[in-house]
Amino acid sequence: MTDPTTRPDGYPAEWEADVVLRDGSVAHVRPIVPDDGDGLRRFHAGQSAESIYLRFFAPLKTLSDKDVARFTQVDYDSRVALVATVRGEIIGIARYDRLDAKTAEVAFNISDAFQGKGVGSVLLEHLAAVAQEKGVAKFVADVLPQNRKMIQVFNDAGYEVNHHFDNGVIAVAFEIEPTAQSQAVRQSREHRAEAISMHSVLFPASIAVIGASRRTDTIGHRLLQNIVAGGFTGRVHAVNTEAQEVAGLQSHSRVTDIPDHVDLAVIAVPAEAVIDVVNDCAAAGVKALLVLSAGFAESSPAGEQLQVELLQTARRSGMRVIGPNSFGISNSHPDVRMNASLAPALPPAGTLGLFSQSGALGIAVLASAARRNLGISIFASAGNRVDVSGNDFMQYWIDDDDTHAVGLYLESVGNPRKFSRIARQLSLRKPVIVVKSAMSAYGVPPGHRVRATRVPPGAFDAMLRQAGVIRVENVHQLFDVAQLVVHQPLPRGDRVAIVGNSHALGALTAQACVSWGLEVTHGPVSVPSDAKATEFATALDAAFGDERVDSVLTCCIPPLATLDEEIADTVVACAAKSEKPCAATFLGMRGVTETLSGGPGEDGDVRRPRRAIPAYSMPEDAVR
Repeated sequence: MTDPTTRPDGYPAEWEADVVLRDGSVAHVRPIVPDDGDGLRRFHAGQSAESIYLRFFAPLKTLSDKDVARFTQVDYDSRVALVATVRGEIIGIARYDRLDAKTAEVAFNISDAFQGKGVGSVLLEHLAAVAQEKGVAKFVADVLPQNRKMIQVFNDAGYEVNHHFDNGVIAVAFEIEPTAQSQAVRQSREHRAEAISMHSVLFPASIAVIGASRRTDTIGHRLLQNIVAGGFTGRVHAVNTEAQEVAGLQSHSRVTDIPDHVDLAVIAVPAEAVIDVVNDCAAAGVKALLVLSAGFAESSPAGEQLQVELLQTARRSGMRVIGPNSFGISNSHPDVRMNASLAPALPPAGTLGLFSQSGALGIAVLASAARRNLGISIFASAGNRVDVSGNDFMQYWIDDDDTHAVGLYLESVGNPRKFSRIARQLSLRKPVIVVKSAMSAYGVPPGHRVRATRVPPGAFDAMLRQAGVIRVENVHQLFDVAQLVVHQPLPRGDRVAIVGNSHALGALTAQACVSWGLEVTHGPVSVPSDAKATEFATALDAAFGDERVDSVLTCCIPPLATLDEEIADTVVACAAKSEKPCAATFLGMRGVTETLSGGPGEDGDVRRPRRAIPAYSMPEDAVR
C-alpha cells in the first residue's frame, strides 16, 4: 500500500512532514484526502474494541460510507485532519472541527500497534501548528476518564491544560499559543527520538552489505572486508545476485532472502539499482540504510530525481538514510566495533566524535586523526545528506558518555537555527569544534539536500559564538584544538605560564600568547638544556602551583633527534597533579606521542585514557 496520489484542490502540501518517532523509526505526517477511505477502513478494522470505544464512545465495529466521507472530506480550514503513515498505512489520525472563530474541538486515534511511540504527541504538535496558522487559539476535547493515555498526551505537551468532569466525560481545554514549556517539551521529544534513531544506526546487531563482490577492487568488497576485519561484534551478511559465497560468507540474492533480521543495510550498487534494493530492504523490515553509491544529485538532474525517490521510498517504510555518496560510518565502542566505511584502517579508539559530509573530507579527517594518534569514538560521513545530518549525530552525542568532544566539518548547513539550538545544548556538555567552509556560491556542494536560508554568513558566525562552539578555519586547526580539549580541562582564564629549556623558544611562545590576547603571568622560565628531569619537574610544579596561572605551556628542544622520554614523562607526571590544562611544544613533533598519551585508563580502557599532554610542532599551534 502507498499513500494516495490524488490531491484535492486546495490540498496544503506544506503541512506534510517526515517525523522521527520515539523508537527512532520514521513516519510521514500529511493532510487527509478523500482517497484515504480504504486506508481508514483498514485502520479502523485493526483497532481493538477498547480503542474504538475510547475514540467514538460507542462500539462502532465498522465505518459506514457516510462516516468515511465525513472523516476524509475536509476543507483544510474549519475542518482539518492529519494522518501519520508508515509504509503507506495509516497509524494515527488527528483532527479538529472549528466551533467558533477561535476554538476548535480535537480528536485523536492512534493505532494499537503504534501506541507508546509518541505518535499522538507528534500529531498534536502538527495539528496545533496548523490550527494557529488558521487563526484557532484554543483546543477543546471530551475524553473518557479511562482514556488516560490521551489525557497524558495533553498534559505532557507543555500547555496549561484545564479539565473538569462533566456528564461522565472529562472536558479538556487549553490555549495552543506556544509557551516556553511546550517548546521545551517539543525539543526534548525531538532530541530523544533522533538520539534513539542514531543509536539504532550506530549499534546494529546485524549488517547486510548489498553489492558485496568477489572482486577485491570494488567498493562492496572493501566494505565487507572492513566490517569483518574491524571485529564487528554482530552478524554480517553478504548480498550478491551472482555469487553464492563472498569473502568466506554465504551470499544471498536479496535482503529478504536472509534468514535473519537486518538492522543496517550498507548499499554499494550502481545508482540505478538502489531503489529496487531500498524496496527490498523495506520488505525485510530493515531499520536504516547506509548508501555509499554515487550518481545521485551530485551528478545530474536525473540523479537528483533519483535521490528524491530514494528518500521518499525509505521514508514510506520508516527507514533512516545516511548518504547517498557517503564515505561510511564507524563506532569504536567495544560492544559493536563497527567499521562500515571505506577506510581500511581507523585511528585508535578514543573519545572524539567526528562528522563530515563528503567522502573526500572523510578521508582527510580520518587521516589527520590517525597521524596525530588521536582516538575516535564515532565517525560519520553524511554524503549528500538526504536524511541524516550533523544535527542527528549531535543529538546523539549530547547524551553519549563515550564521546568527550565533537569535531564537525560542515560544507553546508540547511537549517542554521536548528543547528545552533542543538549545538548550544551539546556545547553545554562537551567541547564542539566546527569547521565551516566559506559560505559562497561554492559553499554548497552538488547534491546536498539543504533548504534555502536567509541567514547571512556574519549572522551564522554570530550563531556559532552564541552556541558556545569553537569555530576554526580548517582541518589542521580542528585537530590542534581537539588534541587539547580531548585530553585536557578547559582553562579558567587567559593567564599563562611558560616553562621550557630554550630562551628563544620561550620568547616565541610568549610572543604568540600576546598576539592571541593571553597574559603571560609566569615566565618564560628556561631551565638549562642539559638539566635533569628533577630540575624540570621543579620548574613545572612551580608553574602549576602559581595561583596567577590558568594554563601551562611547555616548550622544549629535545637533546637528541628523538624526543627525550624522561622529560616527556616528567611533563605528564606534573600535569597529572593539577587541574590546569597543559600543552607542549617539542620541535619537529606533532600529535600526542606514545609517551605523552598517558596510556590506557586504570581499567585498561583505551577510550578513557589517563590524562595526556597534546604536543605541537610550533608554539603558535599550541597557543592558538
